[in-house]
Amino acid sequence: MRPSARTPSILAALALALGGAVITAPSAQADVKACEQYVAKHAANVTDGVAEACYQGYVGNLTSCNSSLVAVGASKDVASSACEASR
Repeated sequence: MRPSARTPSILAALALALGGAVITAPSAQADVKACEQYVAKHAANVTDGVAEACYQGYVGNLTSCNSSLVAVGASKDVASSACEASR
């Protein structure tokens, strides 16, 4: 095979491989949404600051996530479970 004929094949294979990785990559919002939905289901009166707290859990700062949710009115159990859902 000539080098000029090989190049498009290699590029096509690379594009397919990268495209598949993008399609299968999880969405960041899905984890934050799971946390927010958990709070909404188990602590319906808590609304302010939930998204920010859940994002902290998503990025790995579970301590901040827990303390933020407790500060806005969620119980410790709800906060802990919601923050775990964000991971």
